[in-house]
Amino acid sequence: MTYGHGIWFLIGAAALAVAPAATAKESAPAPTAAGATPSVTPKAAPKTILFIGNSFTQGAHSAARNWRAGSVTDLNNADYGGVPALFKLFAEQAGLDYRVSLETQGGKSLGFHFDERRQLFDRPWDVVVLQEFSTLDRDKPGDPADYMRNVDRLAALFKARNPAVDIRLAATWTRADQIYKSGGHWYGKPVTAMADDLRAAADRARSATPSVAGIVPVGQAWNRAMTEGVADPNPYDGIGYGQLDLWAYDHYHASVAGYYLSALVTFGAITGVDPTTLGAKEKGADELGLSDAQAAALQRVARDTLANG
Repeated sequence: MTYGHGIWFLIGAAALAVAPAATAKESAPAPTAAGATPSVTPKAAPKTILFIGNSFTQGAHSAARNWRAGSVTDLNNADYGGVPALFKLFAEQAGLDYRVSLETQGGKSLGFHFDERRQLFDRPWDVVVLQEFSTLDRDKPGDPADYMRNVDRLAALFKARNPAVDIRLAATWTRADQIYKSGGHWYGKPVTAMADDLRAAADRARSATPSVAGIVPVGQAWNRAMTEGVADPNPYDGIGYGQLDLWAYDHYHASVAGYYLSALVTFGAITGVDPTTLGAKEKGADELGLSDAQAAALQRVARDTLANG
């Protein structure tokens, strides 16, 4: 009797020992076929964007020029940050992935970049932003002939490398020295006139070169900032209380506020993201010394400009 109980005890213990192993085997995932690789969704490659321009793209004569230069690739190794670095930071804060590059030279036209520097950027890009000399033609201010020819040459180059490239023309701002100083081509005209002429030239270049996708209306944003009282329209007679000076000390280049507005408009135009979603506590504004209220005001100007073309 004792012997029989011992046999049944041993059989039961053996069954309990085998059960967990069998259960674990049944619940384990099926093995991958020999040589097969588990399915993994690849991360999308960042979009590439190239800025071609001069000191207005560099952020010259302001703290923006070398700010966060390490976040972008300067194809000339000049360590400029400027508008491209602001664009990069805005994109990051919006959850967008862009690899940002710039090729700039102060005081030069787009023709210079095509003739002298194209070996640096003759490759495929997803987006290209072209910024012309501030008066279009140094010898014949306001004349768009060379601008239009060079936009066409550059657009053909980039389209040959990537037929889907998104090419934009940056229409820049009125230079106060051209409006308020005798000898300026736009002397005596309304402060908005020069920017409007530059925009008209960009529109003509776009019409003549259908591969250009659109205009970045920086000058129109400056005009709006001045007409709405966010910025002072005449730096030569002092800056109004509570208003921003969009120009640097030379009344030619932009101040930090001016470059910030330029970058906001560029960001909104390229990405389609409302610049006000960056918020009053946007990092770039804080690092460059703009107040929350100033950042918010400039973001609203950028949004409204883009909404109205």
